[in-house]
Amino acid sequence: MNPEPAARFTLPHPRGESVLWGGSGALAAAAGELREWVAGRRLFLLSTPRVRALHGAAPAPVRAAAAAVVELSAPDGESAKEPAEAIRLWREMAAHGGRRDSRLLCLGGGSLTDLGGFVAGGFLRGIEVAHLPTTLLAQVDAAIGGKTGVDLPEGKNLVGLFHHPALVVADTAWLGTLPREALRCGLVEAIKMAALLAPELLARIERDLDRLLAGDATALGPVVAAAAGVKAAVVARDPEERGERALLNFGHTLGHALEAAAGFGALAHGDAVAWGIRFALDLARERGWAADLAPRLTALLDRLGVPPLPPLDGAAVLAALQRDKKATEAGVRWVLPERLGQGRWGIVLPPAGIAARLGPFLAAGAAPARGL
Repeated sequence: MNPEPAARFTLPHPRGESVLWGGSGALAAAAGELREWVAGRRLFLLSTPRVRALHGAAPAPVRAAAAAVVELSAPDGESAKEPAEAIRLWREMAAHGGRRDSRLLCLGGGSLTDLGGFVAGGFLRGIEVAHLPTTLLAQVDAAIGGKTGVDLPEGKNLVGLFHHPALVVADTAWLGTLPREALRCGLVEAIKMAALLAPELLARIERDLDRLLAGDATALGPVVAAAAGVKAAVVARDPEERGERALLNFGHTLGHALEAAAGFGALAHGDAVAWGIRFALDLARERGWAADLAPRLTALLDRLGVPPLPPLDGAAVLAALQRDKKATEAGVRWVLPERLGQGRWGIVLPPAGIAARLGPFLAAGAAPARGL
């Protein structure tokens, strides 16, 4: 079976427009736009040691179009998202002649595109950035929409800004090197948006899950393209998360707190979000919501094989929740599903109510039998 061709989307935002390519053959389809974007300008190419070993540098025609190419490096994984890394990169870019018309091209996963977008948005008050995401998580979510950020010891993505990329090229050919665990984490991000915004995508993931976890390119291409289209449409309507875009935080309220409490890098982002979805479903069921959705999501998450939670202190998780971007003076804002294809954002719950639920939830999540 031949894979479906890459899809192209445009995403208008307050400062212009992003072009998104997603699916099989996306890099070849976008090559002309990439060359035009970098033509005659200084190109800063940001990647990581692991990505360079697997995929090399930027495509030769793109490099050839630039006036000069400066290679930059960041650590692999969440350790890239340190304020000190951003400062180091800013200094390297200044030392290598970075100008307002320079370009930053990021080749890597979600942590790398988070860092790269933040660096581009801060350097000289903003230079243009493009992303070539190499993980499923980055292709369906992290690289799209202009959210950037770095972590602090107190919490995930506590320092950041909106800086929309000029181009995102999500070619599924890069996914062939991913282990099953990385594919699982990316699928969690696709599931969270499908559950509340795209029931047909959820049905596709349910049907093709075994092939998706096996890295089947013909199954992955349509999921990447569909997820990119869903997120692009939401972000176009709400580019800076004043309303509907908050639905994309489904599972992330608790998920980010779990990551912070465990120590960044100890718990994979997608796995943390999967547990966050489970907790949000519990909160929704208490309100009589999600009767049609909860059994489907629970079964799908069970099939993913998410590992049990590490032992976590409930007080530490609650403290991380209260430092999160979603915290207000009245409590923490949650996204809860009402039914398939519909959710509510901005539901504020006081800390005391959450604290009573956290202990039993964390204890059950740490038991091997409760692994998703």
